[in-house]
Amino acid sequence: MKPNRFHLLVTTSLCAVVTLTASTGSPALTVHEWGTFTSVQGGDGVQLAWFGDRTSDLPKFVYDWSKPGLDRPYPTRFYSPFSKIGLLARQRMETPVIYFYTDQKLTADVTVKFPSGLITEWFPQAAQIGPAVPHADLEAGKPISPAVSYESLITWNGIEVLPAQQFARSANRMPIEAHGEHYFAARETDAAFLRVNNRSLTNNADEYDKLLFYRGAGNFSAPLTVMTSADGTVTVTNSGKEMLADLFLLQIRGGKAGLTHLSKLAPGARQSFSQLVVENPDLSLPLQTMQSEVSQQMQAALVNAGLYSREAAAMVKTWSDLWFREEGARVLYLLPRSWTDQVLPITVSPAPQELVRVMVGRAEIIPPNLVRDLCLKLDQYELSGKKDTALADQIAATTKKLGRFSNAALQLANQIRAEEKNKRVAAAVRP
Repeated sequence: MKPNRFHLLVTTSLCAVVTLTASTGSPALTVHEWGTFTSVQGGDGVQLAWFGDRTSDLPKFVYDWSKPGLDRPYPTRFYSPFSKIGLLARQRMETPVIYFYTDQKLTADVTVKFPSGLITEWFPQAAQIGPAVPHADLEAGKPISPAVSYESLITWNGIEVLPAQQFARSANRMPIEAHGEHYFAARETDAAFLRVNNRSLTNNADEYDKLLFYRGAGNFSAPLTVMTSADGTVTVTNSGKEMLADLFLLQIRGGKAGLTHLSKLAPGARQSFSQLVVENPDLSLPLQTMQSEVSQQMQAALVNAGLYSREAAAMVKTWSDLWFREEGARVLYLLPRSWTDQVLPITVSPAPQELVRVMVGRAEIIPPNLVRDLCLKLDQYELSGKKDTALADQIAATTKKLGRFSNAALQLANQIRAEEKNKRVAAAVRP
């Protein structure tokens, strides 16, 4: 959907961190962006640091720190700290994509900064990608630690923005692969085609797509705290300074689902949301029914936040398998624009007459009853001298259901076990 009228918006805000470079006489430009931030929370609402373990969902042509291109000086022995799977972080920034809309061909530059995290994957090739590691450190063989605060940013220069109708043949120039379920659905929009020279020393070829793509991870907190009591009651608290909109609590277990919607949550407000259920019969909706309902509601919320309808549909299609089909419980919600601008400051030149940024927060819930059960099994397994294979199988089966969040659950269980052990030791030595 290409807008047929544009309004120049000039907004002054003390909290704004988006810089739009002015350009006189440039063709009208609209820029839209969407993405997801995923966190994991235990019963106390603390956002846990966890390892990401999804890298195969992207096509091979996407760049990362194992293949950054442009002869960037990252020796093999340094790669692992900068791959998303190797970072222990509280937030996973998943698939932000940036679209361009214009009636005339133009050239644009984009820079996105990620001061509290690391950008780990991107496409097309970027003219600049941080963190910037001093050559002297590399030559001296110094290890690169993810604990060090590097300046993380990504810059695309000289992007040729090609109106979709005028340059329809560009569709044949975009790379495709047999897999990449979390990439190709994002192309299903009316956005302009983009041509970027990869500036490679060995392969001086243009790269085409309908979007700018990047991912990352960072150690900062999202503005939603999700607490779960021993009886399964879920309570949400808005710890931010802006209204949170369209909160969805999803529960999926054994082919059945539960869905609860909260339209808004004021800053500082605390709201009892719903109660987690343990047995499948208590989940009222067939999984397909829930998927259909929440997909429609989520798309409507995204459009209301400023995305075009095809962009909203593309976002939901991109993440429907993880949002609406993964076993477990989670809260999905729309993040405030001001929060996005602070976490991901963006500069676009020429200045777009409209810049829309819509990010969805995902708070994955690790229920207290599951953690207690895991603690018990781990204690029993340790008492067996780690020889009880039946217990080992039960632990594996429990964590397998959590998928990529299993390491967070194990981390939380071991933390609780260590705290309880320390209490027992302290009580034993107390006079």
